[in-house]
Amino acid sequence: MNLPSLQLDPQSAAAALRAGGCVLLDVREAHEVARLAYDMPGVLCVPLSELERRHAELPQDQDVILACAAGGRSMQAMQYLLNKGHQRVRNLSGGMGAWRTRGLPVREG
Repeated sequence: MNLPSLQLDPQSAAAALRAGGCVLLDVREAHEVARLAYDMPGVLCVPLSELERRHAELPQDQDVILACAAGGRSMQAMQYLLNKGHQRVRNLSGGMGAWRTRGLPVREG
């Protein structure tokens, strides 16, 4: 499996969310999301610390774009989900930092 090919740049992720048919799974902790959140339709929040217990809640019929602050935790989450049989997963390259740098919608707490 080629993990670099599963990376998605922020502009492509935002376009996919606007088009529908996918979700962005933010795996940051609740206190991080409360300070700064991805402001797009289709965003779910399941902290990495809860993913093992809650991964069955994720849609199987949609692409799931994993996101965090900088891309490390979402990469861990993507690898975990791939090992659990989820096939439609991608990682948001650079996470919230890259998203915000590109001027994409955020909501500040």
